[in-house]
Amino acid sequence: MIAKAIHIAVDVMGGDYGPSVTVPAVIKALSESPALTVTLLGRTTLFEKQFNNQLSVFGDRVRYIDCADEVGMDEKPSYALRHKKESSMFLSVAMVGRNEADACVSAGNTGALMAIGMFVIKTFRGIDRPAVCAEMPTEKGSCLMLDLGANVDCRAEHLSQFAVMGSVMANSMKQINHPKIGLLNIGEEESKGNEQVRLAAGLLEKNKNINYIGFIEGDDIYKGDVDVVICDGFVGNAVLKASEGVARLVGQKINQSIERSWLTKVQALLSRSLFKELQKQIDPSRYNGASILGLRKVIIVSHGKADIQGFCNAILLACRQVEEDLPEKIQLRLS
Repeated sequence: MIAKAIHIAVDVMGGDYGPSVTVPAVIKALSESPALTVTLLGRTTLFEKQFNNQLSVFGDRVRYIDCADEVGMDEKPSYALRHKKESSMFLSVAMVGRNEADACVSAGNTGALMAIGMFVIKTFRGIDRPAVCAEMPTEKGSCLMLDLGANVDCRAEHLSQFAVMGSVMANSMKQINHPKIGLLNIGEEESKGNEQVRLAAGLLEKNKNINYIGFIEGDDIYKGDVDVVICDGFVGNAVLKASEGVARLVGQKINQSIERSWLTKVQALLSRSLFKELQKQIDPSRYNGASILGLRKVIIVSHGKADIQGFCNAILLACRQVEEDLPEKIQLRLS
């Protein structure tokens, strides 16, 4: 539950399911956080009548902006930036840029959202490119990982900037003092990796403002021995999608094993609480909501396939980052 009044602009048209998921998620977030107000941006004819009774109970905590356009999931960021200025995504970000909202949440096209954010809100001095950052489950809880897809090709300087932003976020959002930073590589030896990774390691070792512990490998991500994992967007997105696939596979294999015989069904019934806890820990919706770090305001991108709980979590994440003044803290560290 948020403590202070916060206003979130929500692009309800984004994602695979649009208003059928995003609007109920807003209703859930409003119910859980009495200090929250929202502006719903999208084609109001698609959702206002259907959810009118549920939304009306919140009175003036809910506002609407009817948008004539929307950004498609397959549209190029450059096209969205030039030709989609009346879209729900662009107008949501514009509200934040004009200080009419504290943050923006969208499940739409990540590349377009980042491009619009860079154009409208701008990055901090010292940040060349924003990065997508999200939590990943580990044996000891969770870690932060960036970049998860915004920057396919990165220079060493970009990876160094990601480390600073990730360190600030771990400290601010997870209350970790001197968070441990690991640089993702194909080995722990100094000679391993491509040139950009090795150059980035040199920059990170010289940076006395972060707690850099060296190279880590893919399986180290889930051990929980590091608080922030740094990589380029190509590698990060591949790791993220592979992790989601493994989580689904584990769930399917467990279900198949349970259905194998009456004995396994009985055993599963006796272990129901254990299975529920396991499902809760690896549930992707629990970690839904990725931050576009490096922008001067809070912008959260939700997974396009997020369910109601997942999109609600993205909204609440935006609220927590506003409460923590996360962009301001990143700016102070950079300066």
